Amino acid sequence: MARVMICGDLVWAHKECEELFEGIAEVVRMDSPDRADFIANLQPGGKYDGIVGIYRHNVSADYIGIFDKELVSKLPRSLRWIAHNGAGYDQIDVAACKERGIFVSNTPGAVDDATATTALYLLISALRLFSHAERDLRVGKWKSSHKPGAAHDLTGRTLAIMGLGGIGFRLAELAHAFPMRIVYHNRRKVSHAPEWCEYYPAERLDEMLASADVLSVHVPLKKETEGLVDEKMIRKLKKGAVIINTARGKVIDEEAMIRALEDGHLGGVGLDVYPNEPEVNPRLLEFPNATLLPHMGTETCDSQKKMEIRALMNLRDFLTKGKGEDLVPEFKQ
Repeated sequence: MARVMICGDLVWAHKECEELFEGIAEVVRMDSPDRADFIANLQPGGKYDGIVGIYRHNVSADYIGIFDKELVSKLPRSLRWIAHNGAGYDQIDVAACKERGIFVSNTPGAVDDATATTALYLLISALRLFSHAERDLRVGKWKSSHKPGAAHDLTGRTLAIMGLGGIGFRLAELAHAFPMRIVYHNRRKVSHAPEWCEYYPAERLDEMLASADVLSVHVPLKKETEGLVDEKMIRKLKKGAVIINTARGKVIDEEAMIRALEDGHLGGVGLDVYPNEPEVNPRLLEFPNATLLPHMGTETCDSQKKMEIRALMNLRDFLTKGKGEDLVPEFKQ
């Protein structure tokens, strides 16, 4: 019988895990306290010897580190599939996996609603200055420092979405209800996007930025997207615009963003992600117009269970069909 590994947290889908792999595979749990022990037990005769698939959660990095080139090189020759739990998979060196013939899947779709509603909360709070108002209330100031002239309604304003994937599209649907005008930039036009989603190709990106009251970022972190939202792009936004980020901290040039907050070019930010989590730049804490969350985008029992099941099903489908449904884009090129 094939052997698969649970590497990291499995909190909500224990029953589903048993049902999915019953009679198909032996499930072993990664319980190594550190990377050295993990690598040692991947070798012939070790307790992880012969595994053909891995269910991976980011929490495993606390013990064995990320799946970088070094770790991937130590994985057994039998391994053919890594089913990552999460939409973002920047903790896995996909190129190294590809070289070794190891496929990687993620969990798109399962995170869309929770992450989009997080972005919507940040958008509302940043425009209405709700986070600042709550902080004042908690220290007995009521709304003495609130400035209505700096707060704005959502209705009629323009939301620019950078990356209209599942999360970006779900945010578009939610924000359109106010209604907000929805514009977006993507590598290519999204065929199923409705007419009210206005597409701006690369040659019209500056035009989109100039029209935006809010820029919400929804691109994966890759080498080519690191620092994508840079000084130049931020300065092309209209004065007083707001930036929302629920993607990855490093897709925005944080120093450029802070400078724009300091000189008033940006009217506010709503952030759920940061470049060096769990560290947060202390300068961000000083801005009353910054709504900050500790990477809460998918932190609900509903979404986390969906993510666990989706990742497990990718692993199960690899065993029974030869391939899971959610291969990451690098394997589709």
